[in-house]
Amino acid sequence: MTSLAPAVAAFVLVFAGLFGLVIGSFLNVVVYRVPAGIPLTRESRCGHCAAPVRPWQNVPVASWLALRARCASCAAPISARYPLVELATALAFVLVTWTAVDAWAGMQSPAVVTVTVAYLYLAAISIVLTLVDLDTRRLPNAIVLPGYVVLGVLFTLACVFGAPWEALLRSAIGGAGLFAFYLLLRALGRGGMGGGDVKLAGVLGLALGWIGWGALLVGAFAAFLLGGVYGVILMITRRAGRKSAIPFGPWMIAGVWVGIFTGDAVSQWYIGMLIAG
Repeated sequence: MTSLAPAVAAFVLVFAGLFGLVIGSFLNVVVYRVPAGIPLTRESRCGHCAAPVRPWQNVPVASWLALRARCASCAAPISARYPLVELATALAFVLVTWTAVDAWAGMQSPAVVTVTVAYLYLAAISIVLTLVDLDTRRLPNAIVLPGYVVLGVLFTLACVFGAPWEALLRSAIGGAGLFAFYLLLRALGRGGMGGGDVKLAGVLGLALGWIGWGALLVGAFAAFLLGGVYGVILMITRRAGRKSAIPFGPWMIAGVWVGIFTGDAVSQWYIGMLIAG
């Protein structure tokens, strides 16, 4: 945030972190209810005694600590995953805000804000989809498909506010290209690649393409590299075999963030190495 005064930068980052805690609390609800088909508007209740969760019992992290990780009504244990998701979301929001403002310092303020919101949204669904895929080996359409609309609208608005239109074109190409690539892998792999992975690939391609071609290539490659390493580790430790099904969504998501944060730098380093060689 070199373009902002220190006091302003500190305020923005603190706000992003607090906002992330609140969103993280909501993400815990989404992770549990969407795969189960439970409406998000239903009142929160204890999973053991069905006692309603009071507002003061739903303060991110603080309530979990105050209740000593137990239900106030029946003393049933409350998983540590709840505060961890909230803290992870807060950290993700701080990192995205820091990086987005620095990366787009040359744009007008409304465009910077719009692009930042787009990647905050991506961070939120990244956390949700990672947990859902690990829990259920599914990538629900209700979470994946809105990503096309949300990112498409926000990136278009960013261009209206002053961002380069070339970035929007590159984003569209990235989304279509990565979707087509995964669709081809699914067609050739006889079930090895899930339909949810294909749909998610298009959303991730939109986000990577907006950053740059280097981010798109590095992000796409990183997914297979990270997933491959994880698979090898599982086989070495005999926790999986060559034909074991491994959720690939989390590695696609990990790859996209590698591409976002390091893609351009890694691609420039690689091109420089080729030229020097």
